[in-house]
Amino acid sequence: MNSMIKWLIFLFFLFPSLLMAQFRKYSNEFLNIGAGSRGLAMGSAQVASVADGTAGYWNPAALVQVKDQPQVGFMHAEYFAGIGKYDYANVAIPLKDGKRTIGLSMLRFAVDDIPNTVFLVQPDGSINFDNITTFSSADYAFLFSYAQQLKMKGEGKKLNLGFNAKVIHRKAGDFATAWGFGFDAGVQYINKRLQLGVVARDVTTTFNAWSYSINDKMREVFYVTQNDIPVKSTELTAPKLIGGASYNFRLSKSVNLLAEANLDFTFDGRRNTVVSSSAVSIDPKIGLEASVKNVFFVRAGINNFQKVLEDADSTYKKKVWIYQPAIGAGFKLQNVSIDYAFTNLANQSNPLYTHVFSIKLDLVKKNKKK
Repeated sequence: MNSMIKWLIFLFFLFPSLLMAQFRKYSNEFLNIGAGSRGLAMGSAQVASVADGTAGYWNPAALVQVKDQPQVGFMHAEYFAGIGKYDYANVAIPLKDGKRTIGLSMLRFAVDDIPNTVFLVQPDGSINFDNITTFSSADYAFLFSYAQQLKMKGEGKKLNLGFNAKVIHRKAGDFATAWGFGFDAGVQYINKRLQLGVVARDVTTTFNAWSYSINDKMREVFYVTQNDIPVKSTELTAPKLIGGASYNFRLSKSVNLLAEANLDFTFDGRRNTVVSSSAVSIDPKIGLEASVKNVFFVRAGINNFQKVLEDADSTYKKKVWIYQPAIGAGFKLQNVSIDYAFTNLANQSNPLYTHVFSIKLDLVKKNKKK
């Protein structure tokens, strides 16, 4: 127990020193889409209140709230009229003592059937459409999670710690492949209806090692068309800090209203966020969830605040704030939960809305016959 706490403290003290390195902005962005329709419907404000198997993605410390029986979950979403496909699955297994949980989360974002036009134009300048082939560009992530509950004095108080070890695999056809590794660390504090959460993503930095398989014929085309020939490279993902707080308002005996606010702190340069500087950028997220008897749920959220030029301004000087909205609903029937989210991939200025469905299943253990 003590060694676990010391390691977490070491990671958090190590975090600022890593910021002096050079990182690629927006690296591994597919890992920032989200997981589960509940979280997406609440504007991705989840690090404090998450309490199911998706905690392996949002805050590994909260995974310990999966108790008594294993839990599995699945999610599917499509973007750009089905061109981009995003899939997520998780399994959470509580250990016998009820204070530790392990989990595995898997993510895939892919665009299939991309035309490869490298050899469309032949050496004599003619066009041969038969030379067009297709390939897929897919990003995979595997998160191995561990969470543990620590002893706390006081009724209703809990302190949870959690860690992720993640493996990343990215592939573009047969000519580009990357493997990456990284770690996340999280804390969740519960005091009755108040919950706090902090997550350090890519706390030791996450790196992707890219390798390329370019044959001589393709190299020749790149040279003639004055395109750079890719070489082996390493892509670094900067650490990110996410803090959040939630509170559960009991409106009546059967109706609850959960409100959560998160702040994302990024350190890879100036971003178009509410607070933006060369040292740190801060992006807020807000989510609400109304529940009736813990069976039926209605959710809403906003995030991704940005300042952009107003479309109606002909001088191209006036800027306005825009954001990414989301709504959703869900219901729970015994050990099965089905959730839905209607969210925007970008913000309300672009009609890139998508439907997201997810299902969660608690695997009830069978009683042994005596």
